[in-house]
Amino acid sequence: MPITATGQESQAETQPFVLGTIIVTAEGEQGRGGTSSTVTGEEIARQNRVTLDDALRSVPGVAVGNTGGSRNERLVHVRGFDRFQVPVSIDGIRVYLPADNRLDYGRFLTPDLSEIQVQKGYVSVLNGPGGMGGAINLVTRQPSAPFEGEARIGLEAGNRGDITARTGFLSLGSRQQDFWLQGSYLKRDNDGFYLSRDYTPRPQQGAGLRDHSDTDDSRLNLKAGWTPNATDEYVFSYTRQTGAKKAPYNVDQPIRGITDEPGPGQSWQRDWTWPEWDLDSLAFYSHTELGGGYLKTRAYYNRFDNLLSAWDDSSHGSQTERRAFDSRYKDRAWGLSLEGGAELGAANTLRGALHYRRDRHDSIQHNQPDLGGLPDTPERSEEETWSLALENTWQARAEFSVIAGISYDKASVLKADRTVDDAGLPTGSSDAVNWQLAAIWQPEAGGEFHASLSSRTRFPTLWNRYSTRFGTAVPNPDLKSERALNVEIGYGGEIGPARVQTALFYSKVDDMIQSVPVGPDLTQSQNVGDGTYKGFEIEADWQLGDRLGLVANYTWLQRGITDPVRADYRPTDTPRHTAFLRLDWQALDRLTVSPSVEVSGARLSESAIQPEDPTQIAYTRMGGFGLANLDFDWQATDRTSVVFGIRNLFDRDYQLVEGYPEPGRSFFLTTRVAF
Repeated sequence: MPITATGQESQAETQPFVLGTIIVTAEGEQGRGGTSSTVTGEEIARQNRVTLDDALRSVPGVAVGNTGGSRNERLVHVRGFDRFQVPVSIDGIRVYLPADNRLDYGRFLTPDLSEIQVQKGYVSVLNGPGGMGGAINLVTRQPSAPFEGEARIGLEAGNRGDITARTGFLSLGSRQQDFWLQGSYLKRDNDGFYLSRDYTPRPQQGAGLRDHSDTDDSRLNLKAGWTPNATDEYVFSYTRQTGAKKAPYNVDQPIRGITDEPGPGQSWQRDWTWPEWDLDSLAFYSHTELGGGYLKTRAYYNRFDNLLSAWDDSSHGSQTERRAFDSRYKDRAWGLSLEGGAELGAANTLRGALHYRRDRHDSIQHNQPDLGGLPDTPERSEEETWSLALENTWQARAEFSVIAGISYDKASVLKADRTVDDAGLPTGSSDAVNWQLAAIWQPEAGGEFHASLSSRTRFPTLWNRYSTRFGTAVPNPDLKSERALNVEIGYGGEIGPARVQTALFYSKVDDMIQSVPVGPDLTQSQNVGDGTYKGFEIEADWQLGDRLGLVANYTWLQRGITDPVRADYRPTDTPRHTAFLRLDWQALDRLTVSPSVEVSGARLSESAIQPEDPTQIAYTRMGGFGLANLDFDWQATDRTSVVFGIRNLFDRDYQLVEGYPEPGRSFFLTTRVAF
């Protein structure tokens, strides 16, 4: 059974779905270069981190943010790289939205996960396209016993004592001699969050419950596996994820129906909601041993259905004005990945991978739907992506190995905004050669030292190439890929009584995609920006005694971005300093008390009011903060536990982006039963 930081056994085991992993995690195996972090399902449950962005708050090198604006989506930056440059996968299959890939990390729930894997900087070319600045993989469960199950009921409350969220989760699994079955369902109904009592009310937002912060999410996951022998495995998987959300308004900007007319430099905020944010994935996985080698496959069909509704005003009751519309995305993806490997003599292991993916994006615009008109003619875009990769591991000595890899990736737009009546916009393509080199030394004294150098790219999305931004931008079909050169040296192992992992990292980013002014009130996406991201991170897990454990990490990150037009352009959303500290005290045989502290330095946010000159940009400095949390984990019986906790214990009023206050003090109570 899993062990907590204090050595106490937990009541529920979460076996990871092995074919869905992207990081080598088996004990005793040599690493693959670079630094990675894993957040276990047990850690997630004990701290009630029910969404992906929240679960990653305590990971070194990761900064959580918020887009603000009309979309109000949750963000995650990995060593300064954003959601476009760090792909997200579920069981190794990438979640990609071909229109703009603007993933909302708050839509991904965590209770059914066995672990979350985070690769930072160095990502193997075998993983496929993307991975410019890292990779995030959500790994679900698979059973390890003839019959096992778990049920959870969770409640959350705000600082006024009102219940704000309800979460239910059920998981059942069975492993037999030559097959296994796993199924789970979770649902979260969230009325929103309460602001800190220190928040100053405005006409746009009063005290108490944050307006339009409610969400509704669920996920169904089904898997069936066949294991004909000790080495081979074949799995079918189906995942259905649904979501609906609103978007809180900026508390300092005018809102239709609530505040006075906009002042100088201001404008009305958009009245947007997302009644649908749904994902489906049907996948097949296999692992087959072939003599001295192996073959792994992943084949999948993904669907993404999204509805954005724009309303007349903040009441969200009618869609009759010219600004009101329903914008529906219906995206489909088909993909196949093959990976094979074999030993070439006693010292070399050669692996190869082939990835193919085809995305189809259908956009359906319905203006002023309450007036009874018909939707516009659907527009279709299609693109395909290829990747061919080779990676060789040379075992120079028993304790020293070198990994070298190279890949050729290509993304081609086959159709762009094409309707049945016209040929659409001009198409374009991008290609890139990626490479990597890593050295790993595991001395007899213990621990692992590594150094890595890699060059990876990120292809532009359809939005980057073609979006007119409501008539304010010029398309650029031939937009090329961004590129990052990542350098890292690191160590992982025991230093005295503590298990430590640390790394120094540096990234040089070229051909960054920036919006450049090209005419009066017009911009265009071009490959003109450059940047440097550098920093240091360290994390430690220290068993202070039989009943006391300490987990701590610290990250220093400095980013710089140049822009040929805006000389004062500066990176936003990432603080220079972040830290996390948690103490696990086994107060009684069945009770663990865990106080923790999250610390974040100041960060920059683009100001809501910008200068009229497009070559100028204004920023707001968001202050740093520290959040105290307190968790209690009571193992009532061998199979039942109760987790109670308080987040933002001192009810701190803070913001990650200008005008969007974060939750104040909150409480949670979760009951778990294993059977």
